[in-house]
Amino acid sequence: MPRWILLNRSISCGRMILLFWPLLFLFVLLTQVPSSFRSQLQAMLSPHLIADLRSSSSAHRSMIRTDKFVEVPQIIWGLNNQKIAVARAALTARYLNRTLVMPTLSESVFHNITHPARPLPFDNLFSLDAFNSRCKGFVAMARKSKVSKELVALTVSKGSGRRWTVERDLAQLNDCRKQGVDKHGYLKLDGKHPFLWHDHWPVKDYARVFRCLVLTDSLLSDVADIQSKLRQRSARLGLGAREGDQYIIGRDAWRMQEKQNSHLSMPSALHYVAVHMRIERDWMIHCKNTENAFMRKGKIAKICSSKQEIIDRVSKVSNLRKPSIVYLAVADDLLNDTSLMNGWSKDLIPYEKKRLGVLHTYGNHPYTIQAALDYEICLRASIFIGNSYSTFSSLVVLERTLMNERAESSDICMAASPSYAYNLAGKDGGPRLWGTGSHGRNSNRLIGVRDRHMLLFVW
Repeated sequence: MPRWILLNRSISCGRMILLFWPLLFLFVLLTQVPSSFRSQLQAMLSPHLIADLRSSSSAHRSMIRTDKFVEVPQIIWGLNNQKIAVARAALTARYLNRTLVMPTLSESVFHNITHPARPLPFDNLFSLDAFNSRCKGFVAMARKSKVSKELVALTVSKGSGRRWTVERDLAQLNDCRKQGVDKHGYLKLDGKHPFLWHDHWPVKDYARVFRCLVLTDSLLSDVADIQSKLRQRSARLGLGAREGDQYIIGRDAWRMQEKQNSHLSMPSALHYVAVHMRIERDWMIHCKNTENAFMRKGKIAKICSSKQEIIDRVSKVSNLRKPSIVYLAVADDLLNDTSLMNGWSKDLIPYEKKRLGVLHTYGNHPYTIQAALDYEICLRASIFIGNSYSTFSSLVVLERTLMNERAESSDICMAASPSYAYNLAGKDGGPRLWGTGSHGRNSNRLIGVRDRHMLLFVW
């Protein structure tokens, strides 16, 4: 039995074997080495070779079967871990040429055997119709009620532990494509949840699935209400849109919303900065431990940022229009910290959900949905500033960059809706410009989902 499968059938087996492991080694190395050495390695990588590697899972293009299904365990942890897990489950189902049974998400971050997270139906957060419409022909999802009761589930246990390697995992998936297993109409993948599965798919495929994850109509209405509050505060402070201002992200997001909510009209341009502020106590402990782990390996990683460092770097964004409203996406345990509003310059006016007057909107929902609302507000911001090690920030930047590309903004430095990483120093002491390309000259800047984090280049 082969230990890997070559999906790009136009490339010879020998050539792919020779290309795969050296490139995989370089991909991993790129995320760990200092930026100066990283840039030298990037120059060595041919975009054509990277395209060959990235197309390995994209070559499986047959229409997804709607009469055969695959089910995955409950998806747990934070919002963006769950989004990655949904995408990984959908891409696994695509590889098996099966429809994914609508997965169960989780309401909260915390989950263990004795206190499992409360289930959250997928369609309480995302629109199932929008998912299937946007991903038609690429991946498919169906409610369990649509599965024929005549189909008997065959349970396939996912391996775990160090001995369960990437190769063994892929070999198991290949076995599931063979007649002995494939003849079964219903596969139930049992064991660890999808976020912990080995990863076999290129980021470009993940990004394509992320585009299909559209909030439900009711949640999009909540997002509109929150933006309305921002618009009211902006008007009250005399911070209306200026002639010539561009808001590619805002316009694109609202176009998507209008298609699903015909009763919502296109709002006037709204300028605001969104900052994903990671300064809560558990995060600071986690990032310090991670920095120390890198130091023990002789590497340097700048992950943690104090509140004052974040404020200082936000104020030094080169294209920041002043005065501006700054929306702070922060954890609930920081909402009663009055010092959060202190230290900002007079031309940067900070708001979090409590001060903005939308705490009740968030309070109507469990944690995962609250995070999804914050995600949308950050996604639609004129400028977004986050932490490059955070999965939340990374997925926001990935989607913003791809939306900029779809708006034909080929140069990240000229993008109408730029993103920055405040934990990394950039020009003139400000935050470093942050983005990722998916084609053309930036095609080798899209790095995979691995080690439980979405890692993107920052430059």
